Amino acid sequence: MVSGDGPKLARVSYLPGVTPVSTREKPSPESSPAEVAALPDFVSFFGAEADAEPTDSMPSDVAGESGSVERSSTRREVRAENVSMHALTRRGMSRWELEKTLLSRELDEEVVEAELDRLEGVGLLDDATLAETFVRTQHDRKGLGRGAITAELRRRHIDQEHIDAALEQVDDDDEQTRATELAVKRAGQLSSYDLETAKRRLHGFLSRRGYSSAVVRAAIDEALSPRSSGVRFR
Repeated sequence: MVSGDGPKLARVSYLPGVTPVSTREKPSPESSPAEVAALPDFVSFFGAEADAEPTDSMPSDVAGESGSVERSSTRREVRAENVSMHALTRRGMSRWELEKTLLSRELDEEVVEAELDRLEGVGLLDDATLAETFVRTQHDRKGLGRGAITAELRRRHIDQEHIDAALEQVDDDDEQTRATELAVKRAGQLSSYDLETAKRRLHGFLSRRGYSSAVVRAAIDEALSPRSSGVRFR
């Protein structure tokens, strides 16, 4: 508010412990150092760090350690990915086989499990598909029977449910037909043996390929009949 005597200033409220300038003595040039030191000041009242800017950043040594751990973890993950990709490009692998490969490279179990889960998530590691592919190639191309196929998939730690599902591709007629084809082809190489020796050799040949006894007997009878092989034994 402005009066005839000039503007009036609002009353100043002082903080506790602070003496208004007008009511305290100003030091004269002749004042002693002790008298000057006795005067209150804001630094001593609020503290030496009253005007310091707040910060929520972590200490540099802690931040450096955290960054180092993160970089180290990333390097392990990249190494696990490189090892697994190299292994899978060479041949199909089961989860158990790839796990053994990764652990043999001295990678942490946590890193290995995370990598295996990642590969399964993107479809690059699939025990069910591996079992189906193995059955097709080993039965059709190499002439392995169900017994040999099952034993190999178990050795590679494929779950039995995946093995059973994959073997549904091969029915009894397929099994017998493939065994007979192998026996007929093999019989042509046994003409220098007598009939009983040829039977024993054919039996061992088919059994090692995983065919059951009943399938082997039927295949041998067909293969050694004159109408099938045309081979004369001694």
